[in-house]
Amino acid sequence: MTKPLIFVLNGPNLNLLGTREPEIYGTDTLDDIAGRLEDQGQALGIEIDFRQSNHEGHLIDWLHEAQAAGAKAVLLNAAGFTHTSIAIHDAIKAINVPVVEVHLSDPATREPFRHISYVGMAAKLCFAGHGAKSYELALDAAARF
Repeated sequence: MTKPLIFVLNGPNLNLLGTREPEIYGTDTLDDIAGRLEDQGQALGIEIDFRQSNHEGHLIDWLHEAQAAGAKAVLLNAAGFTHTSIAIHDAIKAINVPVVEVHLSDPATREPFRHISYVGMAAKLCFAGHGAKSYELALDAAARF
């Protein structure tokens, strides 16, 4: 029997985690987070497909791919695209796979331009402000879909 699949999609600049503004985003690298999610996924009986891109179109293509692959859910940290991309919002709305918005920091407590989340307007749930733990909380929630 095939394990349920959850895509974990990461947007621009997240490849720099661990060195980029650690006072905001922490010292964990994206590889650290991916490793913990792989372990957590194994414990939950879930396959993780973990990806990162600095390109908006890749994230949109991967959202479409998640549906085509029959994914159980998508965890999406769209990073800066969260606040700017109507195209990502529309891609989330276009698929039948639940999307969980993920943020290391809490955008609501940051600069005013970060208070708007086009991703959040389409996502099923959001986990923000827990550092790298936001991903783990999101995976636990998505495993219950």
